[in-house]
Amino acid sequence: MNLEFVRDQRIKPVMTLNAKNDIPYLTFPKLEACEAVEHLFTTREGGVSDGQFRSMNFSVNLGDKRENVFENYKRIASIFGAGPENVVGTVQTHTTNILRVSGKDAGKVACVPPDYGDVDGLITNERGLILAAFVADCVPIFFVDPVNKAIGLAHSGWRGTVANMAGKMVAAMQREFETRPSDLIVAIGPSICQKCYEVDETVAAAFREALGEAQEERLEIQKVGNYPMDGKNGLRCILEPGKESGKYQLDLWLANLIWLLRAGVSPAQVDVTDLCTVENPELLFSHRASHGKRGNLGAFLKLK
Repeated sequence: MNLEFVRDQRIKPVMTLNAKNDIPYLTFPKLEACEAVEHLFTTREGGVSDGQFRSMNFSVNLGDKRENVFENYKRIASIFGAGPENVVGTVQTHTTNILRVSGKDAGKVACVPPDYGDVDGLITNERGLILAAFVADCVPIFFVDPVNKAIGLAHSGWRGTVANMAGKMVAAMQREFETRPSDLIVAIGPSICQKCYEVDETVAAAFREALGEAQEERLEIQKVGNYPMDGKNGLRCILEPGKESGKYQLDLWLANLIWLLRAGVSPAQVDVTDLCTVENPELLFSHRASHGKRGNLGAFLKLK
């Protein structure tokens, strides 16, 4: 495997490129600094799948061989010093359904079919259990409560984002683990960026209704300097005009960040990627860039 090729890709300073067991993966500074957890976000490299699934793919329902996907889980789990039997994954259908998982759920999705469905968010306070979520343009969001020792992982496409998946994850952790939003450390992971994500009026109208102009939050984000703001009047907007009438460019990263702020999370406690799946098709799977011929990337999070 050519790690130099991976390093040559457009990795931005927000995330760190690492390698273990000859497998490259990405991490966030704020989560790396948190001693309570281990985490990673995969690239396409380091697995055994081939063709359109090259090479670190985590989905069999797209046509990949089950034995290849299992080996990919095995390789990623080894970075955590564990096996596929320690991984529990989402069963994503673009909902805001959140499931609290425990040791009895270990191995579900990775090793055995799950006995649950329609779950786009997982939370737990059990050590050693590796949460997994899967993306190929949608947004993965990592949640860590270092005080109460609890974690969460969510998949949030436009439907999940407009329906406030980020805020609902915060609320679920408050309810289940007495998490204080101000204690949370959160990371918003690689997905399609605003420049590459054109949506129609129907989607734009849903975001305007859900989030409005979000002027106050955008000013707060700019003040803290945690998120690059370079749009109109120096403030980035969730929706920017598209190239054609009735089209808009949607910023899923900013929309999720604003939901987090409204839920009480401090912007100083959030890392936001600037790595776009569409702009890096040799490194990351992208549904849009590949016209649907792709595998799935994985976000993984473990409480030590």
